[in-house]
Amino acid sequence: MVCGFIEQHGLWDDEQKARATDLEQQLKAENIRLIRLAWSDSHGSSRAKEVSVPVFLNSLTEGYNINVATFTLDATGGRVFQSFIHGGGMGLEEMTGSPNLTIVPDPLTFRTLPWAPGLGWILCNEYFDDGTPFHFSSRHLLNRQINRFRDININLVVGLEVEWYLRRIEQEQLTSENSGVPGLRGRPVATSSVEPGYSYHLESNFDMMQPILSELAETYQKLQLPLRSIENEYGPGQVECTFDAQPAARAADDFLLFRTATRQVCRRHGYLASFMCKPAIEGYCTNGWHLHQSLTDAKKGTNLCMTKEKGQTLSSLAKSYMAGLLENANASSVFATPTINGYRRFSPNSLAPDRATWGRDHRGTMLRLLGGSEDPATRFENRLGEPAANPYLFIASQIAGGLDGIERQAQPWDADDAPYEAERPMLPTSLNDALDALSNSKVFRESFGDLYVDYYLSLKHAELNRFKAYVEDNGDQDAENGISHWEQNEYFDFF
Repeated sequence: MVCGFIEQHGLWDDEQKARATDLEQQLKAENIRLIRLAWSDSHGSSRAKEVSVPVFLNSLTEGYNINVATFTLDATGGRVFQSFIHGGGMGLEEMTGSPNLTIVPDPLTFRTLPWAPGLGWILCNEYFDDGTPFHFSSRHLLNRQINRFRDININLVVGLEVEWYLRRIEQEQLTSENSGVPGLRGRPVATSSVEPGYSYHLESNFDMMQPILSELAETYQKLQLPLRSIENEYGPGQVECTFDAQPAARAADDFLLFRTATRQVCRRHGYLASFMCKPAIEGYCTNGWHLHQSLTDAKKGTNLCMTKEKGQTLSSLAKSYMAGLLENANASSVFATPTINGYRRFSPNSLAPDRATWGRDHRGTMLRLLGGSEDPATRFENRLGEPAANPYLFIASQIAGGLDGIERQAQPWDADDAPYEAERPMLPTSLNDALDALSNSKVFRESFGDLYVDYYLSLKHAELNRFKAYVEDNGDQDAENGISHWEQNEYFDFF
């Protein structure tokens, strides 16, 4: 008997195998007719192919072929690498000619999409046809970092706290201005505010958004996304969603599904959800993504950040982990804040950090420590991220940086009560500076590998070069709110 691709290469564990056997019955019971095979691109955006039930069932044995192009093109569809020369412009034999990859569904991620009757959704991992994990898969990369922690009996637990903007769509039809070409994105659709803003947590303003927020809450529940709260933040239509803490891999998958589901449900109801950091809309403040994280014992599940020593707030392990996050903050910043627009956020007294600081329950620091002695909820809140970040890369960067601190038994510098005045390493103020910090990082080159780091640098430099070309002709603040039209076109309706 000839075994299929998945069995041949040993790509599923026992739990995945057991779940896969149940899926055929679930498809029949729920009258599923089409299934989206989804994967994360390098930006953390969900890409998908839609297949029939027979093809999907075959993919549970053989996987499914896709083109590698979503990893070699930029977010506008522009070509970054010379795919049609030997080595695919990367010096890699296996990348010659824009080859196919085999994507393998992860049965544990299957969902029925509540907004689209008869439609299923499942996340996939990417492989070359010989079973080798695809070099540039961010989901694979995160799992490698998680395994480094597991080797020393540690799990990373992550809680999501994400800000985004809700806007009402005012444009009935797309026009030629909304369509771009490879390398140049078209204008986003016209939108308007849904509430006045700047009345923090005002219930009457919040209620103006309640119908669509209730729809979203129901969607998250059906998708098994562990929603904790929905809040009206500071800006007009600025929403914050928080979710229960989950193991790192589950949290990353949840974020990918949360972002794409939010955008799709809002669009179907006449709204636009944008995860862009700072839109070019007058008076709109920035969005952040605060990543809550704690270390737990992989066998016992106990919180390893917590200490029982009186007068101490953290265990020695957690101190070393925090020291690694602080010392590697510059190099990790491009994974937490990967867009040109995101660096508009880092300024003094802005509720966003501008240097690598930490403090206990202090919202001006980069790392906000919550909890303390004998508190099982002790954790770090890293306030460095923007909601356009790739969740796999952001979370993987925390493991790589923190593990570096643990391996060296590093000690953090003192906490800062006045973080915007502290003499601490300044964070990058531009995407260009962040890319330089990554390029020069021994820690990330060793943990992620030169191959991935150089690939990611090429991808982001292509984006940066397109922006620089625009700025030469137009300046970098030619739209509202001190933002460029280029940024608004590039990010507002992509993320």
